[in-house]
Amino acid sequence: MKTPPMKTGFITHPLYLRHDNGAGHPESADRLTAIEEALAKTGLRSQLERITPSLHPDVSGWITEVHRAAYYQSLKEISPERGAIYLDPDTRYSPGSLAAAEMAVSGLLTAIDRVMEGSLQNAFCAVRPPGHHAESNRAMGFCLFNNVAIGAKYLQKRHALARIFILDWDVHHGNGTQHSFYNDPTVFYFSTHQFPFYPGTGSENERGIGEGEGFTLNCPLSAGSGDREMLTRFEKELFSAVTAFKPDFILLSAGFDAHRDDPLAGLEVTDAGFREMTRIVKSLAETECQGRVVSCLEGGYNLAALARSVGVHLEVLSEKGTP
Repeated sequence: MKTPPMKTGFITHPLYLRHDNGAGHPESADRLTAIEEALAKTGLRSQLERITPSLHPDVSGWITEVHRAAYYQSLKEISPERGAIYLDPDTRYSPGSLAAAEMAVSGLLTAIDRVMEGSLQNAFCAVRPPGHHAESNRAMGFCLFNNVAIGAKYLQKRHALARIFILDWDVHHGNGTQHSFYNDPTVFYFSTHQFPFYPGTGSENERGIGEGEGFTLNCPLSAGSGDREMLTRFEKELFSAVTAFKPDFILLSAGFDAHRDDPLAGLEVTDAGFREMTRIVKSLAETECQGRVVSCLEGGYNLAALARSVGVHLEVLSEKGTP
């Protein structure tokens, strides 16, 4: 009997909706609802394997591979029973936030396991809260735990992979992810982002230190840059970095706030741009690491643009190659 082709995984969980940032906050549960509604309207949802993850049995252990145990413990101790507190000027912490953040990590680890065992061709994790600004010892920029950084550690320690490539195309530089691996030659961090802009990191001269020097590559873009500038970076710097590094797995911090309609930034990427960016990443993964790529939602705050961008991203990920 012929084995049916593997599908693209779509990982999400109801707990992600319980992280409550309050009225008017751009990082809201409506983001995931908009994605779900768009997938249902286009019929794309039927082409995906929908996965509701369980809490990873050692989620605490994996979180503390990246974050200090004291920071994690403090989040447990200050978790409010009602109302909310602010961990920084942008990052609200509600009664459902810690459970959502732990499940966001678990969702990514589940996607990684499924791709590694060969039951998914690749996967997209529609999680919240996002993660790439979270530092080892503090929340920052809407983020509690650095999902993708934890995923990289998991791939190395649970699945014994040697080299992990992290691509971050969020409009904001992933300071937390960069700092997690700044002296580590086994994890390559590549970022395209608007610069200068929040959080202030991500200049071209930030290239890593010690043994990690040369394994961080920042490609800052000026406000007003769009598809042409972004794709030039992908076709030159990204292609060269991936083919030279020869990763065993690609993790993608998939923020869609570089879209021209996004209210929080000033890049001009279109739906077509995100489609081609995904196509390049998927092609590189197929050439260099057996197609192993998992993307994890970061930013994207215009609901219609986010839903369309995720839609084209998933269309490309779910396309079947030549048998």
